[in-house]
Amino acid sequence: MLPFLRWWPSVNGSTTRDDAMAGLTGALIVLPQGVAFATIAGMPPEYGLYAAMMPAIIAALFGSSWHLVSGPTTAISIAVFASVSPFAHPGTPEFISLVLTLTFMTGVFQLILGLARMGVLVNFISHTVVIGFTAGAAMLIAGSQIKNFFGVSIPRGTPFFEILSLFVQHLQDINPYVTAVSVITLASGILVKRFMPKFPYMIAAMLVGSFAALFLNARYGVEATHIKTVGALPSGLPPLSSPDFSFGALNQMLFPSLIITMLALTEAVSISRAVATKSGQHIDGNQEFVGQGLSNVIGSFFSSYASSGSFNRSGVNYAAGARTPLAAVFASVFLLIILLLVAPLAAYLPDAAMAGILFLVAWSLIDFHHISLLPKISRQETIVLWVTLIGTLVDLEKGIFFGIALSLVFYLYRTSRPALEPVLPDPDPASYHYTPLDGRSECPQIKMMRVNGSIFFGAVAHLQQQLQEIEESEPERKHLVVMASGINFVDLAGAEFLAEAARQRRKMGGTLSFYRMKNSLAETLKRGHFMEDVGEENLFPAKTRPAEILYPKLDNEICRNCTVRAFPICHQHLPNGEPRSS
Repeated sequence: MLPFLRWWPSVNGSTTRDDAMAGLTGALIVLPQGVAFATIAGMPPEYGLYAAMMPAIIAALFGSSWHLVSGPTTAISIAVFASVSPFAHPGTPEFISLVLTLTFMTGVFQLILGLARMGVLVNFISHTVVIGFTAGAAMLIAGSQIKNFFGVSIPRGTPFFEILSLFVQHLQDINPYVTAVSVITLASGILVKRFMPKFPYMIAAMLVGSFAALFLNARYGVEATHIKTVGALPSGLPPLSSPDFSFGALNQMLFPSLIITMLALTEAVSISRAVATKSGQHIDGNQEFVGQGLSNVIGSFFSSYASSGSFNRSGVNYAAGARTPLAAVFASVFLLIILLLVAPLAAYLPDAAMAGILFLVAWSLIDFHHISLLPKISRQETIVLWVTLIGTLVDLEKGIFFGIALSLVFYLYRTSRPALEPVLPDPDPASYHYTPLDGRSECPQIKMMRVNGSIFFGAVAHLQQQLQEIEESEPERKHLVVMASGINFVDLAGAEFLAEAARQRRKMGGTLSFYRMKNSLAETLKRGHFMEDVGEENLFPAKTRPAEILYPKLDNEICRNCTVRAFPICHQHLPNGEPRSS
């Protein structure tokens, strides 16, 4: 309940000094990011900075990661805008009220999942889905800023593909002055990031873009350039706020809050685990759920919109030498001080410069390496990627769910088709392993198969079909030995299938046997009384030779005329004990 008590005793003068320096670096980083992310979310610019204050403190105190820094993120910001803009015009009091309601409900759901120990849920969101969603969100960010980047008129909230169509129609209306500021900002950000990686490239790009706008306005006049600015930010503490708890607002934000809950938790847990691989710290996913939930619930009353773990700030926090979560607290305090000092200067920040920065952010979000790698690895994963990406562009809320659903469908399809591989004993007489045929002939009466995969309701139909095909094509092989070490579990349908297969083999005059069946699987069959059909005498433990045990049950005359002699015992005598004549 109070996880900060675990690390608080380790705080001393040395750690506090390191945490303070890391916090100052983080505060400088989040200043342009917060304004940019709030713009993406359709909120007034200052709300992006508010979201980096109180939520960061609460998440640091109640989460499990010592380096995760919470605050506004790109994906959450675009999800907030897409979720709330259909119900209210961005930037209006009604819009802000609904966003606060969305933030509160998101926090409640996160808190419930954390207290219910449901941290395992994020494991069902594959890395491919996250890559596709992030790339789609990046393209949405770039699309939403086309009007500010080129100075063309495109209504706010226009769907992505319609934005592209309108932009093509308004090519002749591109404002050269606005575009010049955007390009200068973008280019300066790229150059600083490339040649001065330790310097905050966003701040550098913002300053260069602002000076470029000042120069153009002074040279040609605002009436000619039409370069708009963000406007001065209000300085001071984040004002107290109250979400809209009316039934209508709660009903409208219910489904979007579920989307953002899973998205935010996926971001937070994956980022904290990524940093933990470098720091060596153990991460408790459920505790992260609790920390994120509390940060959003409390943040909704301090003018904060939905927040999550920030990859940029967390990475910078770790790289800057943060020793404890106190660094995130220092970052919030320093951010407040900076806001009090520089808030009026935002009046000189051009919208075009912000658009240039967001173009750079969007480009950096697209994981080109893995996107190009996936087609070489898996066709199914490639399909999941593009379905998620395109679905996100069409409808951000449903895009990620389409990707999750499709990845689970492909997973279930793969697991519902366990591989059945014919095998024979290893030629090495001292070995107890079974290897693929590799051109060797099988015994005319014993069929040996390796099953790789669990036997559950989804796999039963596939296995029934496979066994039926074996029975029809090889009726003389009445004895079936299953190499069962690859079977991890069976459910009710699977147990009934095994019992029925055993009965069917007995009707044929043969047996169904298992080599190296796991004890847990055998116990399941016993508890359900399915072992009565399978027969414990047909379970062969490790380092036994099933063929030698089954050999006396084989047809003596078939063995007399057999030239295959697949097993060593075949060369010694016939099933009835009669010595081989040759």
